[in-house]
Amino acid sequence: MFSSNYNRIDPKRRATLDHRTKQFADPSFAKTAYPNRLNFYALPPTADITLEQFEQWAIDRLRILAELEACSFRNKNVKDTSEHMEPLLKKYLPLDTNSSNSSQLQAQRQKDHYSHFILRLAFASTEDLRRRFTRVETMLFRLRLNDDAEHNRKELKEFIKTLNLDWEEVGPEERSKYSDELRAMADSRKKQEQTEDDNSFFKVDWERVPELVETRRVFLKGGKAYVPAREQTSMVVAEFTGRLERALELTARALPKLDEDDRLTPILDHLSKNFITPDASYSSSTTAVGGADISARNVDKLSASFPLCMQNLHRSLRRDAHLKHYGRLQYTLFLKGIGLNLEECLIFWRTSFSKLTDDQFNKDYRYNVRHAYGDVGGDSNRRGGGYSPFSCQKILTEHPPGPGEAHGCPYRHFNQENLTALLQAVGISDRSVLEGVKQDKEAQKFHLACNRVFEHVHKSEIKRAKDENIMTAAQLDTIVHPNEYFKRSYLLKNLGKDSSVKSEDVKMEG
Repeated sequence: MFSSNYNRIDPKRRATLDHRTKQFADPSFAKTAYPNRLNFYALPPTADITLEQFEQWAIDRLRILAELEACSFRNKNVKDTSEHMEPLLKKYLPLDTNSSNSSQLQAQRQKDHYSHFILRLAFASTEDLRRRFTRVETMLFRLRLNDDAEHNRKELKEFIKTLNLDWEEVGPEERSKYSDELRAMADSRKKQEQTEDDNSFFKVDWERVPELVETRRVFLKGGKAYVPAREQTSMVVAEFTGRLERALELTARALPKLDEDDRLTPILDHLSKNFITPDASYSSSTTAVGGADISARNVDKLSASFPLCMQNLHRSLRRDAHLKHYGRLQYTLFLKGIGLNLEECLIFWRTSFSKLTDDQFNKDYRYNVRHAYGDVGGDSNRRGGGYSPFSCQKILTEHPPGPGEAHGCPYRHFNQENLTALLQAVGISDRSVLEGVKQDKEAQKFHLACNRVFEHVHKSEIKRAKDENIMTAAQLDTIVHPNEYFKRSYLLKNLGKDSSVKSEDVKMEG
């Protein structure tokens, strides 16, 4: 009886209580305006986008965040990070200023807005993901803020005004009362260029500016931090971080209640897995090495340029004259990706399985190699040219190796002792590199461990490429695909030798 009475609705009011009608009739669900370049992401986006945009925008932002995280773990300073990220930001996540008069401002800012919220949804599920997402999003915001502070101060001030931050400006009476302490802060910065704001201070709770407190750039009194106006950008960054942390906690609590579209759930799951290492699309036109002798007889020589995962498969194959299913598949697709054609690949596997007769090989293994190349199988497999080589993300997250299997990623799937032994077996003996790899593995930064080894092995070649202006630091972005590892390694090792490799071949896209 109570339930029936409680749910009874006046028929005259029923039409006004349809929340769906009300929601989509609300003008706030119209196209969002973006008057400023920077964004605190306080309001979620509401306009319609396609499923393709949903996924691609998130992937593009993830590339940027993953590369920023890589810069952090490589201990790049602010200047080097900015220079490294500039071409990548222009390619994947451009964000022009109002003064640029670009016709793409709305589109750029919409992509930035949506991609942030898509990843916020994908990375709110666990504390570790929330913490990492907050850290790298703060790095991206600080990078943009510093750029505006250097080149676009007028628009930066306009943006800060819109935030309505409850900072209390220190009046003349307090400035006089604490003049010695405030002057001491000014004196500590006297070598820096003076600005019109040098005599202005803001007062906030000290917990809101931990970075400034840690570096002793503020005066503390009664639980308040007296912050010079010139440190305003640090205050804005701290505010951004605090708000994002709280927003992610709210998102995490709301996730179980969300009635997600079945089309979005696998995309969000895929994005969260990609935070282990960003996924990379494969294209034979971008990973093949023109002019190289990619043949069955030359694979042993080429293996010197293989990443550790493929070197381990090659060594296991040569030792045992056999690989189990997933090892064969991972290695076959990699060899296909470096340019080994189907005929040569069949020759390679037949000669490698030296303990088998021709009949055994043809019966048990030949079809699988042809299927990987798209030579047999369903119509879609043949039309698509077979399967694509596995990216680092796929190797890290799918089909972990079991006993007797050699596939997977050694940086993730080997214990530390076996990993060190394998690295030493392939010629990595530098203690600092081995210790760095150990730290990367413990921090689950497996792709950074791989890049650390690459940079050590190719140290002299990379220096030459930079010195001769063949390759810039920004073009040496983090490798996230085994086939890209091989291409970059082969080109660097063969630059200047009597081969078809020329300097323009090494000028890879950053």
